[in-house]
Amino acid sequence: MSFALHGVGLTHANGFRALCDISLRAAPGERIALIGPSGAGKTSLLSVLGTALAPTGGLAEVLGFDQNFRSTVAFKALRARIGSIHQAPPIPGRQRVVTAVLAGKLGQWPAWKSLASLIYPIDVAGARAALERVDLADKLFARCDQLSGGQLQRVGIARVLYQQPELILADEPVSALDPALALATVRLLIADAEARGATLVASLHAVDLAIGNFSRIVGVKGGCIAFDLPASEVTVPLLHELYAGEGGELPVQAHEPHFLSQAAANGAATRAACC
Repeated sequence: MSFALHGVGLTHANGFRALCDISLRAAPGERIALIGPSGAGKTSLLSVLGTALAPTGGLAEVLGFDQNFRSTVAFKALRARIGSIHQAPPIPGRQRVVTAVLAGKLGQWPAWKSLASLIYPIDVAGARAALERVDLADKLFARCDQLSGGQLQRVGIARVLYQQPELILADEPVSALDPALALATVRLLIADAEARGATLVASLHAVDLAIGNFSRIVGVKGGCIAFDLPASEVTVPLLHELYAGEGGELPVQAHEPHFLSQAAANGAATRAACC
C-alpha cells in the first residue's frame, strides 16, 4: 500500500476544519487526480499525505509509516521518498536553477554531499537531464528570480524528476502553463510515474485535464470525499454537483473539451443500466 488514510480529520489552530473523516488509499503505481472547487481541501489533503501536516483525527499511513511515529531519522528517510510539486515552488529567488533541481536529492545524500552541492553543483549532468525533460536546459545556470511563473513551476517539476521519489504529490503543478504545455507536462509526470512504478496524486484545476489523463478521479468538497471513481464513471451531472456554487461553469482548459461528451455518454450508460 502506498498510503492509507483512515477517518482522517484536520482542524487548524484557529478552529477551521480543513478535512473531515477522509478515508482514502492507493496501491503502489496508482495515478489519482483530485478535483473540486477552490477551498475544498485538496491542498490540505496533499499536505497530510506529504507529512507536512499531521492529522488531528484518524490515522494516516504513508509508505509503510504511521504518521504518529516521529523518530527523527525515520521521518527524514520517509520524506526523502516523497516528492512534492507546489503551485508556487518555495525556491529562493537568488538560487541558481541547477542548485534548485539538485535539492531534490538533499534528503537522500549524506550531509557532506548535500553541503558540497550547495557550494558547487555536484551533478550538473543530472540536473541538465532533468531540465531537458521540461524544456528548460538553457536555464541551467540562470537565477530563479529571472524565470517566469511557468518556468519556475517546471523547475519544481524537474526537481522531482531528478529526485525519483516513490510517491509524487502535485498541487496544481501546471496552473501557470498554457493548455498545450500543461497537457504535455501532466503526461510527462504520468509517464515518469508509470516507468518507475511510483504513485502519483495530482490536484488539478481543469477537470478535462484530470479526466482525460488519469484513470482514477477523486472529487473533494467541503473537506470531504464527494466521490472516488474511475474516470469512465464520472458524469457531467456529477461534476456540476461537485462544482455547484462556482457559477454554473465547469473549470476546463479547452473551449469544447472532448471529455464532456464522454462524461455525458458515461451518464447515459449509467441510466440505461439502471432501467
